[in-house]
Amino acid sequence: MSVGHTAVTAPRPVVWCEDGVDCGIRDLLDRLGDKWSVLTIVELAQGVRRFRELQRALPDISQRMLTLTVRRLERDGIVSRTVHPTVPPQVEYELTPLGHSLTHLVRAMADWSYDHHDAIVSSREEWDAANPGSEIR
Repeated sequence: MSVGHTAVTAPRPVVWCEDGVDCGIRDLLDRLGDKWSVLTIVELAQGVRRFRELQRALPDISQRMLTLTVRRLERDGIVSRTVHPTVPPQVEYELTPLGHSLTHLVRAMADWSYDHHDAIVSSREEWDAANPGSEIR
C-alpha cells in the first residue's frame, strides 16, 4: 500500500476528553450499547410513532424502560417528542435529522447480524461443546 493510500484510509484520531476518556465512541456506545435504543431507532425509522405504538412494536419492553429509552434518545438529540394539546395528551416520537443519520449504521448492523447469524450460532455450539460448564452462556 502506498503512503498516500494509507493516509486516506487511516482512521480518525481518537479525541480524548479532559478526564482521559474517549468522548466520541464511548458516548455513542453508551446510547447504542443497549438493545432497546437500537430497536427503538429501528422502529422510528419507519415513521412517527405514539408511545403505545412503540410499546406494541417492542413487546418485551416494560413501560418504564421504554420511557427511559425515549428520554435518553431525546436528550441526545436522536428523537424528538411532540405533545399534542388533546385530552388525554397525545405524544408522538420521531427521529430527528441526527437520528436519521444513524439509520444506515443500524441497518448495516442488522444486515450483518442476519448474514452471519448461522455462523455465530454454529461457533457458539462448537465453543460450548469444547467448554462444558462454562458460565459465559
